[in-house]
Amino acid sequence: MVLGSNPSGPTTLLQRFLGDSGDFVPFWGATPKDSGLAGVLSDKRMVTEDERRLITRSREGDREAFAELVRLHQRMIHSLAYRMSGSLADADDLAQETFIRAYHGLPSYRATAKFASWLYRIALNVCLRWRRAELRRGAINTEWLAAAGTSDSSNYRVDRLQEALGQLAPKLRAAVILTAFEGRSHAEAADLLSCRETTVSWRLFAARRQLARLLTAPENSP
Repeated sequence: MVLGSNPSGPTTLLQRFLGDSGDFVPFWGATPKDSGLAGVLSDKRMVTEDERRLITRSREGDREAFAELVRLHQRMIHSLAYRMSGSLADADDLAQETFIRAYHGLPSYRATAKFASWLYRIALNVCLRWRRAELRRGAINTEWLAAAGTSDSSNYRVDRLQEALGQLAPKLRAAVILTAFEGRSHAEAADLLSCRETTVSWRLFAARRQLARLLTAPENSP
């Protein structure tokens, strides 16, 4: 059985991206046992004839052709994503992001590099960016919990932090997300929010005070 969601089950992001591409079913859904990478990379050809034909059609906007490229390489990419993330759910997302990025990057692909290797590098970069973001989120959660007067970084407290962020006024929440979670400078945040840098600084100050109150209040209090 091909790894993947049941055709009658929820539609994945990649399936929506590919649109009407026949009976395409993604590879996701079970723990990968063999990436197939060794066999793919042992082929000395940079691009197989099938790949060359499919790449040409994909560059012309044929998403059914690209769906076939996904079929050829999905096991290798999903296996890498799973081994990098340790989570099937995250591996599904990372594999889909890889193929969508690859589709948009096809015009820059040159046959001087093995297509499978080119695709593998895209997947690796996607996984590394995801990992850095995960580490950053963990550090940010710890920092904001500390700012709220608690050193408890358990999953329960992290969930409380996310819940508290959702209770902030939209402008305060946006300032926190842009600067803390997305790593933008106060100047960049000010530009995106159409306000002054000093206003961003004030909103972050107000957000910290409100988060401290929300996180130290009893759970059942209003």
